[in-house]
Amino acid sequence: MIDDTGTIEEFLAHHSADVEEAIRKAAATEILPRFRRLAEHEVDQKSGPHDLVTDADRLAERRLTEELSALLPGSVVVGEEAVHANPSSYDAVRGDAPVWIIDPVDGTRQFVHGNDGFCTLVALAHRGTVLASWTYAPVRDQFATAVRGKGAFLDGERLFAGPPEPGRDLKVAVSHPDYTTEDQKRALRALWTDGVAPRSCGSAGLEYLAIARGETDAVAFSWEAAWDHAAGLLLVEEAGGAHLTLTGEPFRITGGNALPFTAARDATTARRVGELLRTG
Repeated sequence: MIDDTGTIEEFLAHHSADVEEAIRKAAATEILPRFRRLAEHEVDQKSGPHDLVTDADRLAERRLTEELSALLPGSVVVGEEAVHANPSSYDAVRGDAPVWIIDPVDGTRQFVHGNDGFCTLVALAHRGTVLASWTYAPVRDQFATAVRGKGAFLDGERLFAGPPEPGRDLKVAVSHPDYTTEDQKRALRALWTDGVAPRSCGSAGLEYLAIARGETDAVAFSWEAAWDHAAGLLLVEEAGGAHLTLTGEPFRITGGNALPFTAARDATTARRVGELLRTG
């Protein structure tokens, strides 16, 4: 049983490439063959028409669960589809075992509609701290990785988000209204102001990648699911960015955050967006 961060860091030093290979194989085997070829019986609704799941989600998660837990004996898995089937399995995010956090197809709606704006997200966390992340957009052939304290990379090139260019509106991706409470809607509406150019978000993982690349300035999100945020938040951090909840604290993957929260390409932008959200 692996039970200390030092040992996990040793694992990452030797096996990060194995994790990447497992993700690429899952996409090649279970996701890409179904892209723009989904049959009607391969698509289901979960909580509503905007919350979809496909055979690609289920089968890719199953494959990743088997392969990643075998790579790191003693680890556990929190996957989006497994939690949907058994909500209590989410508790492992708060446990003592190393945990793989998996979103097999982040942006399932885009995937179903034949849009290439989806990705596979994997993070490795321990006792509430994300230690490594992998973001793979298979159709775009983009692979981003991050290891805590060692930087963020896209296809082997170091990522530095940097501050936004002065004098222009901030580009902010915002949660879809269907996924927000009335209080959250009120907070998010504060972003419709001078100096900010808000838009609806797409795949959370790709929005975080856009921040790490300096293409988007910030996000403002209203939900906590660790599989949507763990990988991307570490990527943003390691590219020099920051994230804050409504109380001014960093977002915690273990939950209990004051929402909505923001992640941004630098700390100054995170504070600016956070202040606007608090005025809503």
